Amino acid sequence: MKIGEVIRKYRKAMELTQEEMASRLGVTAPAVNKWENGNTMPDITLLAPIARLLEVSLDELLSFREELTTEEIRKLVQEADRRFSAQSYEDVFKWINEQIQQYPNCEELIYSLALELDGQRLIQEIPENEKYDAFILSCYERLLKSNDEAIRTAAADSLYGFYLRKEQYEKAQDYLAFFSKQNPERKRKQAVLYEKAGNLEKACQTYEEILLADYQILSAVFNSLFVMQLRGKNLEKAQYYADKGKALARLFEMGEYNVYVADLELVKAEQNREKTLACVQGMLSNIDSIYAFSHAPLYSHMVFKRADPAFIEIFKQKILDNLCSDESFSYMKNDPRWKELTEKV
Repeated sequence: MKIGEVIRKYRKAMELTQEEMASRLGVTAPAVNKWENGNTMPDITLLAPIARLLEVSLDELLSFREELTTEEIRKLVQEADRRFSAQSYEDVFKWINEQIQQYPNCEELIYSLALELDGQRLIQEIPENEKYDAFILSCYERLLKSNDEAIRTAAADSLYGFYLRKEQYEKAQDYLAFFSKQNPERKRKQAVLYEKAGNLEKACQTYEEILLADYQILSAVFNSLFVMQLRGKNLEKAQYYADKGKALARLFEMGEYNVYVADLELVKAEQNREKTLACVQGMLSNIDSIYAFSHAPLYSHMVFKRADPAFIEIFKQKILDNLCSDESFSYMKNDPRWKELTEKV
């Protein structure tokens, strides 16, 4: 949008005629008309008064806050792709520079086009490749100040990748601060830096921490899916998710207790005595394995507190108390094997 179009847009929004606007600015109505039609530009000394009159910032008046729709941005990126296949990198670089100058505050466009320039350098043999670094990096750097977290993170990710490729690991480290601490990618990228810097022990430990955290998330997801199917009385689908949970526990070396406990709610819902006995027997027999992960090879670089035997016994007793007092197990009360199992424990 040109300055004349901006003036027309906000003049009409304020319900001012060209004559009224001209009067307040001390110019003629034809002068305002020429601005709006793009025939002339306002004198530089009038820019601030025009902005105040229309209640907009100078940036907005000069189209520096121009926004493009997602579709418009997509078409410009497609045009860049088309030009890369038909023109030299230098020519496309100049074209992209012009687009960014035209829309200097459209952050998504700036990022997308900078990424195009950056990516094409990885798949093409570009003469004097490094001479484009300053422009591309300046695009990413300016986006680190964005109010949009997604844009900031994407820019930081690109800068991290750039310096990682250059083997400037300390510089790459700087950009991890732009990732939220809750963002799992921050930790993975940190592990990559440890590895590249030769600190393999720390890299392995960090990767293992990611695995352990991911297990907890995935396990909770499968459990939620399982519970929803159980509530819907879809026992076949519930069994499907329970089996996934068991496979997950084994894959992440969580111990056999966690494998058996995945079936507990399902056997209660089915009121299957044989399955209930097998499930509870498996849980109680493998109660010591609740800390199996702490000495599993998968987490060999992590340090855990030693399991307290007293806590294990307390935990086992609590499980037993819950089994005996849980009315949903009433179908087992008269089964002598159930009595023998609980009494033995």
